[in-house]
Amino acid sequence: MALELRPNCEYCDVDLPPSSTVAMICSYECTFCAVCASDVLADVCPNCGGGFTARPIRPAGEWRPGLSLGLRPPSDQRRYLSYGPDDIADLSDLLRAVPPERR
Repeated sequence: MALELRPNCEYCDVDLPPSSTVAMICSYECTFCAVCASDVLADVCPNCGGGFTARPIRPAGEWRPGLSLGLRPPSDQRRYLSYGPDDIADLSDLLRAVPPERR
């Protein structure tokens, strides 16, 4: 099962193509740009409370049969947060001092 590779930051809506080196994900694949993940969200996913890690880049070329960006394309469904700025800030403030592995 491949990652969805969501196309945008769920906070600021910047495009995050499959080759993006600034795409960050949580364990549920919530996707944010590196600036929002660190500066706005303080490494706290506003959806689940987990931390972020860099999203891997799916190879464009088919180096192994059946495994490539062309054969397993990214999602084209843009996602947006269902929480407002105050709710997001409250959760980030609550969890920012707690390491992701202890949340």
